[in-house]
Amino acid sequence: MKRLEQQMNFILEVDKLKQITRQSYITGGERKETDTDHSWHLAMMCALLSEYANEEIDVTKTMIMVLIHDIVEIDAGDTYAYDADGNQTKRDREVKAADRIFNLLPKDQAKEMRALWEEFEAQDTAEARFANALDKIQPILLNDATGGLAWREHEVEKSQIMSRNERTPEGSKALWSYAKEIIERNLGTNIIDEDADPLEERWNLAMIRIREMETEKTVPVPFYDYFQRTAGFLMQMKELREMLNGEDSPALSIQEWQQLNHQLYKDILPEQYETSYGNPAFAAKMLGAEQGKLLGFLYTELRGLIGYLFEGRLQEAVVHLELFIEIYNAFEQQSVPSYKEIQQILYWFVSDYSDVFVTERIRESVDPARNFAVNIIMNSDLTDMTYLYRYGEYVTDNELQTAAFLNSLSEEEIQAMADTYTEGYRIGFAHGGKDLSRKMTVNIRYHLGFERMLRSAIYNFEKMGLKPVVSRYALSTVNKRSSMRLGYTGAVPNQQFDYDHREDAAIYLDKKFVERRLGVMRSAYETFKTLANGHAGPAVVEVFGEKPFTPAAKEEACQLSERQQQLMVSMNNSVTQLTNQYIIGKERSFTIIAFPVPEIGPDFQKIFRETVKINTLDYHLYERIQQTIIDTLDLRKSVHIQGKNGNRTDLTVALHPLNMPGKETIFENCVADVNIPVGEVFTSPQLSGTNGVLHVKQVYLNGLKYLDLCITFTDGMITDYSCSNFDTAEENRNFIQANLLYHHDTLPIGEFAIGTNTTAYAMAQKYQIAEKLPILIAEKMGPHFAVGDTCYSWEEDTPVYNPDGKEIIARDNAVSLLRREDPAKAYFGCHTDITIPYEELGSLEVIHADGSRQEIIGDGRFTLAGTEELNIPLKKL
Repeated sequence: MKRLEQQMNFILEVDKLKQITRQSYITGGERKETDTDHSWHLAMMCALLSEYANEEIDVTKTMIMVLIHDIVEIDAGDTYAYDADGNQTKRDREVKAADRIFNLLPKDQAKEMRALWEEFEAQDTAEARFANALDKIQPILLNDATGGLAWREHEVEKSQIMSRNERTPEGSKALWSYAKEIIERNLGTNIIDEDADPLEERWNLAMIRIREMETEKTVPVPFYDYFQRTAGFLMQMKELREMLNGEDSPALSIQEWQQLNHQLYKDILPEQYETSYGNPAFAAKMLGAEQGKLLGFLYTELRGLIGYLFEGRLQEAVVHLELFIEIYNAFEQQSVPSYKEIQQILYWFVSDYSDVFVTERIRESVDPARNFAVNIIMNSDLTDMTYLYRYGEYVTDNELQTAAFLNSLSEEEIQAMADTYTEGYRIGFAHGGKDLSRKMTVNIRYHLGFERMLRSAIYNFEKMGLKPVVSRYALSTVNKRSSMRLGYTGAVPNQQFDYDHREDAAIYLDKKFVERRLGVMRSAYETFKTLANGHAGPAVVEVFGEKPFTPAAKEEACQLSERQQQLMVSMNNSVTQLTNQYIIGKERSFTIIAFPVPEIGPDFQKIFRETVKINTLDYHLYERIQQTIIDTLDLRKSVHIQGKNGNRTDLTVALHPLNMPGKETIFENCVADVNIPVGEVFTSPQLSGTNGVLHVKQVYLNGLKYLDLCITFTDGMITDYSCSNFDTAEENRNFIQANLLYHHDTLPIGEFAIGTNTTAYAMAQKYQIAEKLPILIAEKMGPHFAVGDTCYSWEEDTPVYNPDGKEIIARDNAVSLLRREDPAKAYFGCHTDITIPYEELGSLEVIHADGSRQEIIGDGRFTLAGTEELNIPLKKL
């Protein structure tokens, strides 16, 4: 009898559903329906329409499911579908109600009914998916029958309806197709409000279609896994956007942020990369060589959604979703689309949306109103490490420990670091005779973890009248240059992934695209020309200490053809010229400073503090010693450099003639302004007469490791080159040609310098970190030679003076002088420094006109009178 009483009590309890009023009106429109009306209606629909379920279902089970699905509203109340606030607490209220109401039944029935209710909520079974489809479509039917009475009452927009019905197709594509016709019909009669933001509608429509892809099998088998997995990633992007736009994001713990961060990037991390479609080798294996390149490119571009969504850039995200759908549709046809068909879809996407990607890239580089990263720097609690995850960048222990270490420093130490950084920037303008007061913005580029120093630096820049502009490195292929990251960045999830896609432009690069991109770029600069003219140039914080990277060459990766290499060179030259027209080269400056990251090893904190000391060395002392070296170099014909200890360097560098030694000089005395730290004298050498071989046993250039790099110069131009990274001479030459010559047939020697920072060299030897130091410091640790443009490119006609007042006249060479005829022939858009470390340096001698010689460095030590102090740090080795 007790069992029957429990059942009767439950039956009487659920009668209360008759009192729960919903928002939809019954077909006559005279009143709103109740929960019992709604549940009965769904049961009838189930009985009549089950043939339209995507999968075979148990009709009886589904009918019971829809009859009980709203029982919890006896306690929880009806939550209107478009009540954003109410839906935030709906789940908690309904679970509490389910605990009470279902437990009125005997245990076995309570368990059964509760399980059905939970099944409905989870939508993980065929019955639950169909039941939910009916639950979503029934209000659409009622609104259509009543002239959209409830929709109009609540001013419902189409995007809201589409978002609510995102999963409806999973239960019944046929019924959803019918419902969509109803929605469009009511939209046409203005019953449903047009969306305030059409991008939201496009986002919702795209996500509904992509969700369908996760389960349907309408593409050929070889491509099914690719599209299913990629659709899964894009659904992850939907969840990411909802989380970022919701109220829960600030409350995430650091463990939850770390888990999210790992999930976002795990597919391209080294441990997953062998089976990632971002890996050209895997993509070719699974999809074929041709389609593997195209779909691997698409996959790579879609990963940019992470950055777009964190910054709230919905347009860029939406057009990528629509591209994915368009290509998916092409593969749904009876025959597999050809390479050309898919290539053309990608080509026109890149071309058509250049106005979006290029314009936004230019704006974010000059407009302080684009302040996503600045807000993080200036407004975050920097003692709460969760701020690092709000960029959307990959975060490792490097970033976390760097931020924690900076938090441990005193305010005085932080301010001193910031002052060195910003003062170098200011001095660069002063020494260059440029008017900083005319400028409005400074472009800050940095690695995550340095926000505490940057906050102080931004205050310093603001005192100079400069507002910060901070942009992420380029996400779109249109704006990328190889695998370089110019902008703010977190950790690189996988350097091989970046390297594998450095030439993805091979898919679309042709003359028409170049013309299109340059046209968009010019139009964008015209739009933002006032901001561009007020831009002062970059202030860069580099990091060093990461594990050295040696790339693996993959024949499956995209590779520029010879013609495309020429186009790339031409386009980059034109881009540089155009930029200099609007961000006027002779009016801007820059500064660069570098610090280690924890990956450098257990001595990180010691190395960091020594680096700070190196960055703040007494530049007056170095100015005096370096002037002694310059006085010896002036009035000399050339310099001869000879290697030792297996270094095969044997190179003669020709110097410009000096006609007025009392007023002019050929070497610049670098005193820690634009290039921090202090420690070099440099010049643009004469090309004619510069001959010989430059060799280094090991060097890291632009993040890539070179073994036995050997370059031959003939009259200042590269005529031969080799290394031993790969098994064949051809692979080695291709590696150098792509990553050092940037596809130019040859490059001139653009700079010869003598590094004098023996303190930095001593630190490198003490901690055995020479191979981990950045060019910025490494170039100060021995003679170095830059291939590419001169140090004064685009500013050769602007007078530059040393602290002693002498004008530096060696600002040109025979190639840069061609700018007076055709700038495209004068500039290469690259400048890469190659340093011979002291331990590989046999001698550096100046050669007089009569052939006599005078040594400046011998056997790795400074031997010129007046430079002896530079050897003091070396004596400790």
